This record gives sequence, structure tokens and C-alpha cells, in this order.
Amino acid sequence: MSTTRHRGDLCPGVLRPWSAPDGMLVRLRLIGGRVASASLRALVDVSDAYADGRVHLTSRANLQVRGLPGAGSGLDPRVLGAIEATGLLPTRSHELIRNVMASPQTGLSGGRVDLRPVADELDARLCADPDLAALSGRFLFVLDDGRGDLLERSCDLGLVALDPESAQLRVGDGLGPVVPIRTAAARIAELAHAFAVRRGEGPAAPWHVAELDSPLIDLAVADPRLPTPTPPLAFGAVPGGLHVEVAADGLDRTTVADLTADAPALVVTPWRGILIPRETP
Repeated sequence: MSTTRHRGDLCPGVLRPWSAPDGMLVRLRLIGGRVASASLRALVDVSDAYADGRVHLTSRANLQVRGLPGAGSGLDPRVLGAIEATGLLPTRSHELIRNVMASPQTGLSGGRVDLRPVADELDARLCADPDLAALSGRFLFVLDDGRGDLLERSCDLGLVALDPESAQLRVGDGLGPVVPIRTAAARIAELAHAFAVRRGEGPAAPWHVAELDSPLIDLAVADPRLPTPTPPLAFGAVPGGLHVEVAADGLDRTTVADLTADAPALVVTPWRGILIPRETP
């Protein structure tokens, strides 16, 4: 579907904050929603020192801080340095395109395969390709580990696991070929590069794969092993951990301390929750 654009996207990042009435808003991308507890504690410290004292969650399983002081169109240099010290800004050049969602329970319980290594490899490949730095901050990769929890999430590129060894690619609104899990990250990164070349440059360049005038690749029929969509992860005790609902006004220092007390890492979910991983017997 062709869409006419007249400007680049304005999706916020740390190096490209959004100027709101209460100050600068920044978004920090998490790969598959995973965040080290130490980094989350450091980020709420930054918010306490410079902003509204809270860390907010997004529907893409990312984090936001709002009310930060700015210097022109960017953050105050002290704030930028404090955010970088949290470890949540691993790249300046590619921060806006690190939009990689994955099934939150992957590798913890259920699913057909642990997609955490695939998500990490994809992130590394995206950040290593200089041509991808210009992609829209709304460009989204979605990785479903075969449980069907993210199957209905629209995306630009992604995959759905069919079994422990294979997955079917998602390409815009359609499906691509079945590929081995071991090569899936490389194939998705190659498709992202192909899109970056096809889209061109300038404010009129498409943001999404579905906006191209013709398909990025030849699409395929649905593999019979594709799962059926499943509802959002319930709050409360779930296989692999405890899913905690986060209030609309975000996380404060006390809440972050409670959530991170017994877990070295957490998973932010697309349903504005926090999954605290638990060891399974």
C-alpha cells in the first residue's frame, strides 16, 4: 500500500527527545523488553534527580522518562550523560531503530524455542549496518516464539516459530518464507537493509514495509504449523514468573526497588506490565 509522506517520523529517543509541556520526553528501547534491574534502578534515579521521579512503560515494551530539562532541541548534557551511565543507550547512531519485540515469556516457560539469542543477534546486526540508522523510529520487529501472543501485533519484519528449528518470516502485512531459526536474525536484517535501499531518502520516504509500492519480497502462504493467536498475558502468577500490572503513572523509586529486589533482570511486557522471572522446578 503506497502512502505519501511529507516529513520524517518524530518518534522520540534520547538523542531526539520530544518537547512536551512538562519538559523533554525520551524513550529507551529494550530488546524483547528485557532490562537489567541495576539499569532500571539507575534510570529511576535519573528521573528522581531531573524529571518527574517516574519511569513510564510503552505498548512496545519500552521505557520512557518525561519532564527532563533540555538544551535547545536536545537534553541537558548532564542528563544525557546520566542516562548513558545507566547502560540503556548502547548506541547513539541506531537508538531509534532498536524496536525489537519478543514474546515476554520466551526462554522462561513455554513457547517453541527461546528467541532471546535471536533477538540479541538481530539487535547486533541492525546496529552494525550504517544504512539502517535512517529507518523510521516506528519501524518494528516482532518475534513470536510460537505461543501466538504477538501474532496479531502489526510489524514491519519479524518471525513466528514453527518448531525448535524453524520459523516463518513476517514481512509487512504478509508472510515470507520458512527459514531455520539459526539464520533467522540474518535474514531479517537482510530484509531490513533491502527495505532501507528501496525506501530511498528524504521526508517522503516510506516508514513501513507495507507502504512500499510493491512487495519487498515474494510473499508465501501460511504454514499449517502457525499457532493461533492467544490473548495478552494475564497479570499475576504465570508460568515462568509473576506478571505485575504497572499503574498509568509509571514506576516510582519504591516500586522499582520492590520489583527488582529478588531478580537480576526483568521483562517489560507490551501490556504495560513487568514480568519478574521466577525459577521453574
